[in-house]
Amino acid sequence: MQAILHVSDLAAQEIVEQLVYIATDIAHKMVLATRPTSVEELISITQEKFKPHLDFDFTLQYEDPDFGGQLCVLSDITELPQKAVLKILRSESDASSTGTSDTELLPHALARMQSWPDVFPVPLFSYVVEYCLEAGNAEYQNVRKMLKLTRAQKHDILENMAKTMHSFKPYPGDNEIARAAEALITKHPCLTEPGSHCGWYGWKMSLKFKMGNYRTKLSRSGCNEVAVNSGKRSRNNPESESPHCNIKRARRAEVNYLPNFPRGEDASSLEHLRLQIVEEVSKVDRNLQTIERLMQTTYSLRRKQIIVDDPSQAVKDFLENRPARRLESQVCAEFHRITNINLRSKFCAELDKHTPRLLAVYRQKAARTGKTAEALRSIFSFYDLQVCDHI
Repeated sequence: MQAILHVSDLAAQEIVEQLVYIATDIAHKMVLATRPTSVEELISITQEKFKPHLDFDFTLQYEDPDFGGQLCVLSDITELPQKAVLKILRSESDASSTGTSDTELLPHALARMQSWPDVFPVPLFSYVVEYCLEAGNAEYQNVRKMLKLTRAQKHDILENMAKTMHSFKPYPGDNEIARAAEALITKHPCLTEPGSHCGWYGWKMSLKFKMGNYRTKLSRSGCNEVAVNSGKRSRNNPESESPHCNIKRARRAEVNYLPNFPRGEDASSLEHLRLQIVEEVSKVDRNLQTIERLMQTTYSLRRKQIIVDDPSQAVKDFLENRPARRLESQVCAEFHRITNINLRSKFCAELDKHTPRLLAVYRQKAARTGKTAEALRSIFSFYDLQVCDHI
């Protein structure tokens, strides 16, 4: 999330005025009687004033007039000019960054908050199983003896592993299941399988079948993201399509693929909220906070209409019924709801990676003849002057 503060420090009266943008188009004014004595104090005051919108860890950057307004990290309050523009950047390591940048998440509507991790976190099992594993790991370290599990103990391990895997993805791929099995053996080496080339191949197959059984339980309980694939070919429906055909599941970075409706809501009530959004967007003075709240609540309805009801609907028709999706703030917010990734930060980070190559390509075009090349040469001459001034 990014918020912008305009700071005006009246030295004679020691009054600091701040205009805080908690979203792209939403601003709040804050007046301080005295200038903060440190960066930490400024951050603390701002957090306290605008809870819960800024209830996360962030850093401050300011536009340095000595370098043409380039952003610099604010590490000392004395570096802050008398009139400055500050930018609040959410810390990437902040645990609360799973929430959206512009609105508060509804836990019952968006249950999945994280994509598949690089290192799979092995969960804790029941007390009895954990006690046996602790003793088994100690014996394995001493005499390399494998632990022999009872049927109930193995069931407890597979059930908890399946729950943790589902918390990241309902349909994990073969490599992801393999990484989960490898993580289990790494944490509990006493579970290593003798005769297996990797020591965890049998666990991988067990987890694969357990995930299928776990999805069946969830489907019967009404979990939309797996229930959408039920009702296919079976003994009772021999004419239906194959259960392995056209499976609707998350692709790439999608995290909240097809969530259930919020508690107390149904399709008709959410459709009524959608009409409220259309009415609010059509106003000259839009209440952006109301739009964000309603867009968050109706997220599950939009996903159902896209994935289940009418997946072939034209984009033009979709946007006509949901005009809020044309707002820049809502484009970023919807991207975050689906992927839990900050669109602006991700775009800028990827752009920084490719900037050197893009500059090289455009320099080659600038060496040619024509109006475009002439315009590029003018841009690069100004850019090179700025680079020389900063060195």
